[in-house]
Amino acid sequence: MKVGFVGTGWFTKTHARILGEMNGVDVTAFCGTSMEKAEKEARNWSNATGYTNIEEMLDKQKLDAVYICVPPHSHGAIEYALIERNIPFFVEKPLAMNEEPNEIARKIAEKGLITSVGYHWRYKDTTKKALSLLKDHQVGMALGYWMGNMPMVPWWRDVQKSGGQFVEQTTHIVDLLRYSCGEIKEVYAAFNNQIMQGMVEGTTVPDVGSVTLKLENGIIATVSNTCILPNSSKVGLDIYTDKGVIELSNDLLRLAEGNKVEEFKEETNPYLEENRIFLQAVQSGDSSNILSTYQDALKTHRVTVAANQSAIEGQTIYLG
Repeated sequence: MKVGFVGTGWFTKTHARILGEMNGVDVTAFCGTSMEKAEKEARNWSNATGYTNIEEMLDKQKLDAVYICVPPHSHGAIEYALIERNIPFFVEKPLAMNEEPNEIARKIAEKGLITSVGYHWRYKDTTKKALSLLKDHQVGMALGYWMGNMPMVPWWRDVQKSGGQFVEQTTHIVDLLRYSCGEIKEVYAAFNNQIMQGMVEGTTVPDVGSVTLKLENGIIATVSNTCILPNSSKVGLDIYTDKGVIELSNDLLRLAEGNKVEEFKEETNPYLEENRIFLQAVQSGDSSNILSTYQDALKTHRVTVAANQSAIEGQTIYLG
């Protein structure tokens, strides 16, 4: 199986490293914003070539699948090129920073193309354990968090390029909420530029924010985020039920029921799982084991975009 990458950053390196340890997978192409970046990645592989144009890469190589690992503002033309050629793709979150994914999803559906989106929390053992526990728990509310520092890459702190923290980062927690508790129908957000705008030049993203969400099943959730801290703090989702609290963090599930507290540590690499399942789907043509298709991820994207809209308008956004 021949696989190409669009992007040369951390996610490309992470996925490529995993693919390099899989039998029958050959990484043969890298498309970057410069030939220097593309060729630097390609040199790590015996059969890989660097490109700066997605069309040229696809014209010169017959690829079985492509990974898209680019900043939010760079989506659109890449996906359309792959859809036109019927090439399955794995795309890292977020899908974009605007409404473009609606049209992309429509074209994917028309072609029946296999896709997967990098919401890796869905592939965690701890998430599976939480879903199992929730079968006999009645959920009342949930509190989500992404409390950390600001990634020091220029595009991230530019709201016109990243969409802001809720779209680019906290989307993982929104997706985990959807996956574990149900679909979201109402979004109300309050954001502000509190500190970082005066500390880091070029910062236009809100650095504090809180979003209240009402789910179709009546569950109320609040998801808050900040990037003002010196380092990462609390990241995860706490689910409040009739039997106690299920706390999901990056590598741990903590179950508190009365005086009883149990902890379950993450046992697997969710990045490995999402890659394995995606490539199996491409090989077999059966995508039923993919936990986050493009169409499903679009629902998470719509929530995060609605949060931005709500923060600007000061009104509740109702999702159809």
